[in-house]
Amino acid sequence: MSLTILDENIWFPPLEDALEDGLLAMGGDLSTERLIKAYQEGIFPWYEGETPLWWSPNPRFVMYPANLKVSATMKQVIKRQAFEFKTNTAFDQVIANCKKIKRAGQHGTWITPAVEKAYNILHQLGVAHSAEAWKGGKLVGGLYGIKMGKLFFGESMFSNQSNASKFAFISYVKQLEAEGIVLIDCQVYTEHLESLGAEMIDRNLFKQLLYKYR
Repeated sequence: MSLTILDENIWFPPLEDALEDGLLAMGGDLSTERLIKAYQEGIFPWYEGETPLWWSPNPRFVMYPANLKVSATMKQVIKRQAFEFKTNTAFDQVIANCKKIKRAGQHGTWITPAVEKAYNILHQLGVAHSAEAWKGGKLVGGLYGIKMGKLFFGESMFSNQSNASKFAFISYVKQLEAEGIVLIDCQVYTEHLESLGAEMIDRNLFKQLLYKYR
């Protein structure tokens, strides 16, 4: 199966056309219209370099909010109010910190200046959201992603203090559940998120849930 090369038109091939590793298409741009179209179709950008790469992995790594797992350690962190939880007060700082974090197995960051600018625009439009952990008046951890219908698409997270990102994630999952969010897209597997309750589901099931709740 050949890889789709996108042009200036806003479109994507069917998810089933993705290669075995989940790569669906390359090219195009990070315009607001294209990014929103991508998330509506269950596709996300992830790349290092200049050319956008668009992904739809199978299986898909997701979390049902009701399945959130909170360890005894994190219950104590929450109980003693080690951090303060906020949303959407420092989106630009959250994505800037996610951009700087060094990650195992990655030589650079996919959050280029163009990506950073594109998601800040989405935030200004009320599409992208941040969840934040604060301590002593300083932002110490957080995450950001896209909220659409009854779905949340997680993009990246960071932590400058132990347990800060976990605190922000757990707090936000609880808030999202209260808001009626039924599925959180975690995109690709990480041991960290699996420990919090994320799981693999077949892409066809993900597609059904996407089309039902987007």
